[in-house]
Amino acid sequence: MSEEPVSAGPRGPFRVGEQVLLIDRKRRRHLIRLAEGGEFHTHAGVLDHARIIGQDEGSTVRTNRNAAMIAIRPTLGEYILEMPRGAQVIYPKDLGPILVLADIAPGVRVLESGVGSGALSMAMLRAGADIVGYELREDFANRARGNVRSFLGADVLDRYRVELRDCYEGIDEQQLDRVVLDLPEPWRVVPHAVATLRAGGILVAYTPSIMQAAQLRDALARSGAWLAARTLEVLHRTWHIEGQAVRPDHRMVAHTGFLTTARLGA
Repeated sequence: MSEEPVSAGPRGPFRVGEQVLLIDRKRRRHLIRLAEGGEFHTHAGVLDHARIIGQDEGSTVRTNRNAAMIAIRPTLGEYILEMPRGAQVIYPKDLGPILVLADIAPGVRVLESGVGSGALSMAMLRAGADIVGYELREDFANRARGNVRSFLGADVLDRYRVELRDCYEGIDEQQLDRVVLDLPEPWRVVPHAVATLRAGGILVAYTPSIMQAAQLRDALARSGAWLAARTLEVLHRTWHIEGQAVRPDHRMVAHTGFLTTARLGA
């Protein structure tokens, strides 16, 4: 099976080993990996992978019951929403801001703790970061590695090391550029981040509760080592636009989590 990374932006016909996102007439999405002799079974019939392999992106393919589906290559955001996962993922609306808040760029050395299903790992790796992940659960660590490999390809694993470690007990890496946390008690990592980040390094934490964010901010303030601490949340509202009927959608993706960031002083 090919390890061609989907995220590298391949063009041309679909190939064996690629991830494909199928969208049916009701806009339901199905993520599959193409395989020789593979089949996708759906309520609308069976779709042989052979009907997709060799077709161009955006082609309409049909099941044995003539149900039509559009075949496209998934974006990172689409893959995250459809990929196998155990832990709750950080959603795309927060991934983009985290990349900017943490100033993730090629060669940046990141300690990520709470890797979960690997959504944030994939976003940072594709931006060029080198990541050491600390994860308590082996099943989560294995799933994160598998999702990263599946979407970004095997080569990226050279920049991605996941250890079964408790970040609350300490961080071995030194002179890190960033510490990025998705943990229930990120304030317990603050002393370790002070000891391992370089001067000017950045800490970013994702917390579902404002009380978690407040306790983290208190720990940052009491430490006396941090600059420019701030907390924000990102709200995502789509709009209904159909001819002259223009209005906000009745539903929106409002609260998911709070993002807290600070920089380590000299």
